[in-house]
Amino acid sequence: MLLAEAGTGIGKTLGYLAPASLWAQEADGAVWISTYTKALQRQLVSEARRVYPDAQQFKEKVVVRKGRENYLCLLNLEDALQGGFAGRAAILAHLVARWAAYTADGDMIGGDLPGWLPTLFRRNGSTALTDRRGECIYAGCPHYRKCFIERASRASAQADIVIANHALMMVNAARGREEAGRPTRIIFDEGHHLFDAADSTFAAALTGAEMIEIRRWIIGPEGKARGRRRGLSARLADVASYDEEGGLAIEAAREAAEALPGDGWLGRVNEGVPSGPAERLLAAVRATVYARDEGQAESGYGLETEYANLDAHLIEAIADLMKALEALVKPLMVLGQRLEAIVEDAPDWLDGAARARIEGAMASLGWRVDTLRGWIALLGRGGGPADPVFVDWLAVDRGEGREYDIGIHRHWLDPTRPVSSVVLKPAHGILTTSATLRSGGDWDTAEARTGAAHLEHKVEHFAAPSPFDYASQAEVLVVTDIVRGDMPALAGAYSALISASQGGALGLFTAIKRLRSVHARIADRLARDGLPLYAQHVDPMDTGTLVDIFRDDPHASLIGTDALRDGMDVPGHSLRLVIMEQVPWPRPDILHKARRLMGGGTEYDDRIIRARLAQAFGRLIRKADDKGHFVLLSSATPSRLLTAFPTGTPIHRVTLDEAVRRIKSGLSPATNFGQGSAQEIEDEDIPF
Repeated sequence: MLLAEAGTGIGKTLGYLAPASLWAQEADGAVWISTYTKALQRQLVSEARRVYPDAQQFKEKVVVRKGRENYLCLLNLEDALQGGFAGRAAILAHLVARWAAYTADGDMIGGDLPGWLPTLFRRNGSTALTDRRGECIYAGCPHYRKCFIERASRASAQADIVIANHALMMVNAARGREEAGRPTRIIFDEGHHLFDAADSTFAAALTGAEMIEIRRWIIGPEGKARGRRRGLSARLADVASYDEEGGLAIEAAREAAEALPGDGWLGRVNEGVPSGPAERLLAAVRATVYARDEGQAESGYGLETEYANLDAHLIEAIADLMKALEALVKPLMVLGQRLEAIVEDAPDWLDGAARARIEGAMASLGWRVDTLRGWIALLGRGGGPADPVFVDWLAVDRGEGREYDIGIHRHWLDPTRPVSSVVLKPAHGILTTSATLRSGGDWDTAEARTGAAHLEHKVEHFAAPSPFDYASQAEVLVVTDIVRGDMPALAGAYSALISASQGGALGLFTAIKRLRSVHARIADRLARDGLPLYAQHVDPMDTGTLVDIFRDDPHASLIGTDALRDGMDVPGHSLRLVIMEQVPWPRPDILHKARRLMGGGTEYDDRIIRARLAQAFGRLIRKADDKGHFVLLSSATPSRLLTAFPTGTPIHRVTLDEAVRRIKSGLSPATNFGQGSAQEIEDEDIPF
């Protein structure tokens, strides 16, 4: 394993793509390249075309892998064309059908479907054509052989370069999928995000939303529920009729799944009339969280509390749900054994399609049993002594003051432990690279954040600084007269700075609420001056389309959150100003507090902040002739954090008026762009 920290401008993308392509050609194997953001994945595809300039060769050698929610579902499209959609949505379905005949890979989110097209129709029109509800019936689908997702999966076995993402890599490894094509040579770009990707992938969430998904998978649609989702009885009807023990196991599982939350569970829990052991647990969790609330309920954001010192009512609810989950696991395990027996001693009716369907059901059954076992282990703690390996807490998840989920959460204190076990150790060779791999620390920090610290053999290190002359190309301005929490002043600062630079600004926020407030206050004002402003979480276009428009219009500006901070590549005059609304402090939740205690307190926080500042600054200077300003609107910026910026970069603490003057004087008078318009933005706070 090699950890390589390469500063902006080194050319690390081609630096690993070129030898990877040669190794794959000579070894007749595949190199998997994993990223964290869609922006870098798009960039990688572009760079790979330079390695394989012939279109046919590129198609044969390079495969892009994403989550299935990105791809057109042909069965959903068939349903839509046969009357499932009406009005404007039906028009969209027909347009997508035409596109489907020519698309390279069926990717509707950031692929070759025009990003502006879905915005002309109802908000969820395009998402209804993808598989976002877990309704895929795999080999039971009449379009299985033509499915874009399955085609990409099959093509991966023959490709030289597979461009995937961290989440997909970890999920496939954890669930044992695609064993035959398990990657042995892996490149993790944006390696500083491995920790975050692992944190979400290997977490357990015993919540209402997660439990109802298990129920629907077992029972199928209930009442007036619509959709193609089918329960175990419908999917495995032939198994039930052929194997009596398997049929009994399916029926027992269906009965046991009744204990899980049903449709309308959130309303019943909030009204105090829960039904069944799972809903009673959720009601008890909600009551405990609100009883321990320390004034955060009025904020409108999520609430959480320690999974400790539980009252008798909650402990009793935990015991009841444990029994219900154990009663559910038993028939599912029996069913798994019966399916294995049928595959091993194949009956006459088990043709290729039936075998594929049963093997798919076995894989799906396996990871759901693992999920249930994880929930039982989480409940088994029962608020007792904390497990030093995990961090557990109770939570009520809310957005804009509205509750949308309730439950118990478990995260690894160090999520790189499972990564090292299921991803790193089985591989033969791994390169992990980033411009901020050490997060402002040393190589021990890099090894701890990537899982390399858990490997038995020595890990190699490599570092190359950025080649740019930051002393003459960039300037950091820390604005000292914007009071935190003063929204009119914050909006005024953004407006003044963007006007001073005549667009070309990337604004980064740490909260969606403040982003939307600033956009609402200044967008019209800037537009009247010929300076379009686009915003993540406001504009409906996908990230890639908006970034492309931003890149093409030197007068456009773009504001967003974390996803714009990492991986976005806009070289040239189109991006000449980066504005951060405040120091990106970590959110002090229960999980962060536990890791902060383990990681060294203040120094742990500082490493995270320095890495975020460095990533944000890295958006500014992308080529040798780029110039620009980085503005931090925070007077309370400790000097120790300013080491995040490259050595030699001028740093000044100034007033807003002085910052505006410097930005105006820093623009090249020889540059004269015509008026233009743009539209650009990013789609999610967390990219995959």
